[in-house]
Amino acid sequence: MTLQFHQASNDKRALEEGEAFTPRFDVNGLVTAVVTDATDDMLLMVAHMNAEALALTIETGIAHYWSRSRGSLWKKGETSGNFQHVVEIRTDCDQDAVWLRVNVTGHDATCHTGRRSCFYRTVGQKDGVAILSADGSHPLFDADDIYRKKS
Repeated sequence: MTLQFHQASNDKRALEEGEAFTPRFDVNGLVTAVVTDATDDMLLMVAHMNAEALALTIETGIAHYWSRSRGSLWKKGETSGNFQHVVEIRTDCDQDAVWLRVNVTGHDATCHTGRRSCFYRTVGQKDGVAILSADGSHPLFDADDIYRKKS
Protein backbone atom coordinates (compact mmCIF):
# COMPACT_ATOMS: atom_id res chain seq x y z
CA MET A 1 0.00 0.00 0.00
CA THR A 2 1.30 3.42 -0.94
CA LEU A 3 1.75 6.13 1.66
CA GLN A 4 -1.20 8.52 1.77
CA PHE A 5 -1.17 12.26 2.41
CA HIS A 6 -3.80 14.30 4.21
CA GLN A 7 -5.46 17.06 2.23
CA ALA A 8 -3.70 20.41 2.54
CA SER A 9 -5.15 22.63 5.23
CA ASN A 10 -6.75 25.98 4.48
CA ASP A 11 -5.55 27.11 7.91
CA LYS A 12 -2.35 29.05 7.18
CA ARG A 13 -1.00 28.59 10.71
CA ALA A 14 -1.56 24.81 10.60
CA LEU A 15 0.08 24.65 7.18
CA GLU A 16 3.12 26.71 8.21
CA GLU A 17 3.59 25.57 11.82
CA GLY A 18 1.77 22.24 12.18
CA GLU A 19 3.22 18.74 12.21
CA ALA A 20 1.08 17.32 9.40
CA PHE A 21 2.85 16.92 6.07
CA THR A 22 0.16 17.93 3.60
CA PRO A 23 1.89 18.61 0.29
CA ARG A 24 0.11 21.14 -1.91
CA PHE A 25 0.18 19.63 -5.40
CA ASP A 26 -0.42 22.06 -8.28
CA VAL A 27 -3.24 21.78 -10.84
CA ASN A 28 -1.22 19.07 -12.63
CA GLY A 29 -0.84 17.10 -9.38
CA LEU A 30 2.86 17.99 -8.97
CA VAL A 31 5.20 19.56 -6.42
CA THR A 32 8.60 20.97 -7.30
CA ALA A 33 11.57 19.02 -5.93
CA VAL A 34 14.92 20.75 -5.43
CA VAL A 35 17.75 18.23 -5.09
CA THR A 36 21.16 18.89 -3.52
CA ASP A 37 24.13 16.75 -2.53
CA ALA A 38 23.93 15.90 1.17
CA THR A 39 27.70 16.23 1.60
CA ASP A 40 28.57 19.53 -0.07
CA ASP A 41 25.10 21.04 -0.80
CA MET A 42 25.78 21.32 -4.55
CA LEU A 43 22.55 21.88 -6.47
CA LEU A 44 22.09 18.72 -8.54
CA MET A 45 18.69 19.09 -10.17
CA VAL A 46 15.16 20.42 -10.02
CA ALA A 47 12.35 18.02 -10.87
CA HIS A 48 8.70 17.33 -10.12
CA MET A 49 6.93 14.72 -8.04
CA ASN A 50 3.35 13.54 -8.07
CA ALA A 51 1.84 11.94 -4.96
CA GLU A 52 3.03 8.46 -5.97
CA ALA A 53 6.62 9.59 -6.60
CA LEU A 54 6.72 11.47 -3.30
CA ALA A 55 5.26 8.52 -1.40
CA LEU A 56 7.73 6.06 -2.99
CA THR A 57 10.61 8.40 -2.18
CA ILE A 58 9.58 8.56 1.48
CA GLU A 59 8.90 4.80 1.69
CA THR A 60 12.01 3.53 -0.12
CA GLY A 61 14.61 6.22 0.56
CA ILE A 62 15.39 6.31 -3.19
CA ALA A 63 14.32 9.40 -5.15
CA HIS A 64 11.40 8.96 -7.55
CA TYR A 65 10.06 11.68 -9.83
CA TRP A 66 7.31 12.33 -12.33
CA SER A 67 8.60 12.90 -15.86
CA ARG A 68 6.48 15.60 -17.46
CA SER A 69 7.97 14.90 -20.89
CA ARG A 70 7.33 11.14 -20.75
CA GLY A 71 4.21 11.36 -18.60
CA SER A 72 5.44 8.59 -16.33
CA LEU A 73 6.93 7.74 -12.96
CA TRP A 74 10.71 7.67 -12.92
CA LYS A 75 13.04 6.04 -10.38
CA LYS A 76 16.23 8.08 -10.52
CA GLY A 77 19.16 5.83 -11.41
CA GLU A 78 17.13 2.93 -12.76
CA THR A 79 18.79 3.22 -16.19
CA SER A 80 22.12 4.89 -15.33
CA GLY A 81 22.85 3.23 -11.99
CA ASN A 82 23.24 6.69 -10.42
CA PHE A 83 20.66 6.28 -7.66
CA GLN A 84 19.80 9.14 -5.33
CA HIS A 85 19.69 7.88 -1.73
CA VAL A 86 17.66 10.34 0.31
CA VAL A 87 19.28 11.62 3.50
CA GLU A 88 16.64 14.23 4.32
CA ILE A 89 13.45 15.69 2.89
CA ARG A 90 12.28 19.16 3.81
CA THR A 91 9.27 21.16 2.68
CA ASP A 92 8.87 24.89 2.33
CA CYS A 93 6.54 27.04 4.43
CA ASP A 94 3.42 26.48 2.34
CA GLN A 95 4.28 22.87 1.45
CA ASP A 96 4.21 23.30 -2.34
CA ALA A 97 7.86 22.37 -2.84
CA VAL A 98 10.25 19.84 -1.34
CA TRP A 99 14.00 19.80 -0.90
CA LEU A 100 15.79 16.47 -1.10
CA ARG A 101 19.30 16.11 0.28
CA VAL A 102 20.79 13.01 -1.36
CA ASN A 103 23.87 10.85 -1.74
CA VAL A 104 24.37 9.69 -5.32
CA THR A 105 25.80 6.23 -6.00
CA GLY A 106 27.34 5.00 -9.23
CA HIS A 107 29.27 7.65 -11.14
CA ASP A 108 28.09 10.39 -8.74
CA ALA A 109 26.31 11.94 -11.72
CA THR A 110 22.76 13.23 -11.68
CA CYS A 111 22.31 14.83 -15.10
CA HIS A 112 21.29 12.76 -18.12
CA THR A 113 24.25 14.40 -19.93
CA GLY A 114 26.56 12.44 -17.61
CA ARG A 115 27.51 15.43 -15.48
CA ARG A 116 27.27 15.62 -11.70
CA SER A 117 24.75 18.47 -11.81
CA CYS A 118 22.12 19.54 -14.32
CA PHE A 119 23.31 23.12 -13.66
CA TYR A 120 26.58 23.07 -15.65
CA ARG A 121 26.15 26.35 -17.57
CA THR A 122 26.04 29.95 -16.45
CA VAL A 123 23.79 32.59 -17.97
CA GLY A 124 25.31 35.85 -19.08
CA GLN A 125 25.03 38.38 -21.86
CA LYS A 126 27.14 39.57 -24.75
CA ASP A 127 26.25 42.49 -26.98
CA GLY A 128 22.72 42.64 -25.56
CA VAL A 129 22.01 38.95 -26.17
CA ALA A 130 21.63 36.30 -23.46
CA ILE A 131 24.27 33.55 -23.75
CA LEU A 132 25.30 30.37 -21.96
CA SER A 133 28.83 29.50 -20.87
CA ALA A 134 30.04 26.07 -19.73
CA ASP A 135 31.33 25.84 -16.16
CA GLY A 136 34.13 23.44 -17.12
CA SER A 137 32.51 20.28 -15.79
CA HIS A 138 32.71 17.16 -17.92
CA PRO A 139 30.54 14.05 -18.20
CA LEU A 140 31.39 11.32 -15.69
CA PHE A 141 29.95 8.58 -17.92
CA ASP A 142 29.05 8.07 -21.58
CA ALA A 143 25.43 9.24 -21.66
CA ASP A 144 24.94 8.15 -25.27
CA ASP A 145 25.91 4.60 -24.35
CA ILE A 146 23.77 4.47 -21.18
CA TYR A 147 20.64 6.01 -22.68
CA ARG A 148 20.89 4.65 -26.22
CA LYS A 149 17.42 3.81 -27.41
CA LYS A 150 17.05 0.16 -28.31
CA SER A 151 15.69 -0.30 -31.85
